Amino acid sequence: MDSTLSDLPGNDGRRRFLKKSLAVSATLAAAGSITLPRIASAVEPLSQRYPDPLIHILDDSFLELRVFNAGVEKLATGMRWAEGPVWVGDGRYLLVSDIPNNRIMRWDEITDTFTVYRQNSNFSNGMCRDRQGRLIVCEGSTTTSEGRRITRTEPNGRITVLADSFDGKPFNSPNDIVCKRDGSIWFTDPPFQTGNNYEGHKITPTQPHAVYRIDGQSGKVTRVIDDMKGPNGLCFSPDEKTLYVVEGRATPNRLIWAITVSEDGSLGARRKHIEGLDFAAIDGMKCDEAGNLWCGWGGNGDPKADLEKLDGVRVFNPQGKAIGHISLPERCPNLCFGGREGNRLFMASSHSIYSLFVNTRGATFE
Repeated sequence: MDSTLSDLPGNDGRRRFLKKSLAVSATLAAAGSITLPRIASAVEPLSQRYPDPLIHILDDSFLELRVFNAGVEKLATGMRWAEGPVWVGDGRYLLVSDIPNNRIMRWDEITDTFTVYRQNSNFSNGMCRDRQGRLIVCEGSTTTSEGRRITRTEPNGRITVLADSFDGKPFNSPNDIVCKRDGSIWFTDPPFQTGNNYEGHKITPTQPHAVYRIDGQSGKVTRVIDDMKGPNGLCFSPDEKTLYVVEGRATPNRLIWAITVSEDGSLGARRKHIEGLDFAAIDGMKCDEAGNLWCGWGGNGDPKADLEKLDGVRVFNPQGKAIGHISLPERCPNLCFGGREGNRLFMASSHSIYSLFVNTRGATFE
């Protein structure tokens, strides 16, 4: 028998001992709830079934990319139009632009918290990280006297402007962005955020719809495409010999173009790679390590569009064949790969962030 209990006289002593023990336990439990890391209880699976019925197999080859017991999870919500997600692996967090609210949001993988990373973000849109891990942002409109530019956030938090005009005229509304291995930065500049006071400020654009390249050494800005209607999402193939660009205002259907990239950064032959049929809107996209394209998908605004079938992520093989679709309850404007192994797909979808573990990695994972 425990000597402490045996030394206590009668039932009264035992009652006092038990009362003190319960009090100590309650105190330790309260302290633990403050100091111990919280379990990520807010992750919300959209389906309890495996395989997840929201993951549609359009071609048997997609079975190799699906993890049988991984499903679509809702991580956070409360935005008005989520865009431009970028994974920060060294901090284990995701940044997402909430354009109408003029802010960048942060979802933390460790604490499972969703907080404001930057308020008054100049209506930021697309984001990426450069070869040194610094945050590169498309600022799509003006907060006060700034905006409509490409910026870099330095390690000390200062903002460096990389480009804010071309040929003496300001950009329209920089939209999506990617950094190549040679340090060059490529971005699209449609007029999407210039037409209202919701995602920025209503202005009259002075530049053509275009794609630009910022040289990684000299910082010189070059216009590389000026004949697309509403260039939107863009990304490189794994070998960076092909640039994919979404033509977001192409008619009758939106398109993804595959364009040859030369060693000097100039662009060559162009071919139609993917067409958004059935009133589909194509927005942002990313390549995985095998060259498959994971595309933000939804309706193009036509009332005949079946949003329940369209909203989500459409996956295409390197030949441009649709092989899979991830259904979401919201349109998905953009996405990125992240997580510890680069195999977690993060989907910025209108109001919310969703994720799905897949059996591949993003092409830029290192």
